[in-house]
Amino acid sequence: MPHNTVAVVLAAGLGTRMKSRKPKVLHEVAGKPLIEHVLSALQEGAVPNPQDIIIVTGYEGDKVQAALGEAYRYVRQEKMLGTGHALLQALPLLAEYQGGTCLVLCGDTPLLTGDTLQKLMEQHHSAKVKATVLTARVPDPTGYGRIVKGKRGIEKIVEEKDALPAEKQIREINTGAYCFDLTVLKQGLSRLTPANAQGEYYLTDLIKYLVEGQEPVETFLLEDYQEAMGINNRVQLAEAEAYLRQKILRKHMLQGVTVLDPLHTYVGLDVRIGMDTVLYPGVILEGETVIGEDCAIGPYTRIVDSRIADHCWISQSYLIQAKVGKNCTIGPYSYLRPGTELDEEVKVGDFAEVKNSVIGRGSKIPHLSYVGDSVVGSQVNIGAGTITCNYDGERKNRTIIGDGAFVGSNTNLVAPIKVGDGAYIGAGSTVTRDIPAGALAVARGEQRNIENWSEKKKQRKKAEEEKGN
Repeated sequence: MPHNTVAVVLAAGLGTRMKSRKPKVLHEVAGKPLIEHVLSALQEGAVPNPQDIIIVTGYEGDKVQAALGEAYRYVRQEKMLGTGHALLQALPLLAEYQGGTCLVLCGDTPLLTGDTLQKLMEQHHSAKVKATVLTARVPDPTGYGRIVKGKRGIEKIVEEKDALPAEKQIREINTGAYCFDLTVLKQGLSRLTPANAQGEYYLTDLIKYLVEGQEPVETFLLEDYQEAMGINNRVQLAEAEAYLRQKILRKHMLQGVTVLDPLHTYVGLDVRIGMDTVLYPGVILEGETVIGEDCAIGPYTRIVDSRIADHCWISQSYLIQAKVGKNCTIGPYSYLRPGTELDEEVKVGDFAEVKNSVIGRGSKIPHLSYVGDSVVGSQVNIGAGTITCNYDGERKNRTIIGDGAFVGSNTNLVAPIKVGDGAYIGAGSTVTRDIPAGALAVARGEQRNIENWSEKKKQRKKAEEEKGN
């Protein structure tokens, strides 16, 4: 591609039909804002340098810019006067480029791929034309601008609101993506006028000017028309989500991952999964999660920004920003919170929660326990109902449990505290002092049995009732 290639992404629209206070381009598909999908496609070879991407913002533009960061260049469309007017706002920045090519895209078309944009540019350059319009042939063209063609090719693009009845029957539509000769684009922008039923500056008038001037204009027809989907309401948002989810799952299945129920499995764009791993129904994998080989994930498990090594079994659990070593068993109903690191062969069982803790090799937290802000050695057994009392109302304190320790059921470990290697803690203890290696700690009140307590209780209750009468 030529070095002097620039892109303009139109992201100023109100998105009225979304029925939302959020800018339309920040609504998410597959865990990413719509516009981020467009930017990713652009940077997959078409326009790799973010500084060569100009984003036209409008409604809640500050939020859009804050979400995307300062890598890109921004201009503001203060009044919503159409796509041509939006592109016109980028003209001062486009003036910095001498010749070359300009890609123009809409920020609400998340299904466009980098491969499609590269092919669009390749055809544009090989045909040596002044503009190339990315088009699609769709089953229902309602709402889209129609591509009107004649003997010499494209004659015009007519918007739905301005189309004649015969023109509305045309199924080839304008996707809103264009490739322009930059010099011609800058000249055409200066000619735009709001001469239409809506009083707007149409970007499509640039194509009309070129055709009227007998300049060469081409169309590039999408192989998969669904890539052209623009998002204008929540129904289309869900349709785009479904399309992209199935595309992601297909990629993983072709790489050796078993997905038992693709309609009820959700995997993010940046997730990596090793071969021979099985995803059960209800699995949600998000962010930069990495799953190793030969794992069984689910059913009904959500994993976010976590790394899972090979041969792990995770069922009906929630993991966020956690690291899990090989051959671990997690769940059902486990909760691994940020900062959790499990060594190999660790078991975290049902209704157990771990937060900001390192759990050593072969250790077990079988059920109904909470371990927070702790370092647990290898081959430690933590009994049911155990909790680390890590918060004193002002600060989080650390619990350290040595290798081979045994923690009895219903133990309270009041941090900061250290349990030595091989130490034992009797069930029901509340431990407030360090325990030496190999020692047995029992911290509970002595049991007292009060004889005939139940009978005496009944007699007291009867006497109180008689007194009341």
